[in-house]
Amino acid sequence: MFELHTRLQADTQVLGDLPLCRVLLAKDSQYPWLILVPRVANLREIHHLAPAQQQQLMQESCALASLMEQALRPDKINVAALGNLVPQLHLHHVARFTTDRAWPGPIWGAHSSLPYDEASLQQEAASWRLKLAHLAGFTPLVADN
Repeated sequence: MFELHTRLQADTQVLGDLPLCRVLLAKDSQYPWLILVPRVANLREIHHLAPAQQQQLMQESCALASLMEQALRPDKINVAALGNLVPQLHLHHVARFTTDRAWPGPIWGAHSSLPYDEASLQQEAASWRLKLAHLAGFTPLVADN
């Protein structure tokens, strides 16, 4: 049974589900940052997915990156599956701007997280749910985290 890793639960806000992946908003307000997590139990690596699921993950990742690009007009979209601290497979999608604090380096370890206040987090989540509604198969979810 699929369960979201405890660190992802703590560090993100659930936005909803695509056909394969749960869509999360990272709680670090410094960067527009969404995360895809395939809803497959005990999954660590992309190549552990069945071929059809690999293709679905790529389609969902590209659709999310395109949506972020259209909505935000960033200088670059960083997509990464690191998994060094959280072994559960998850793909980060970070809209980067030449004006962001970490540019041009990676965001990881560059600066301490700057959390949203609760009202801003809920507003950002609602905004992303509206944008994501245009993606095929998106089902919005409102979680308790």
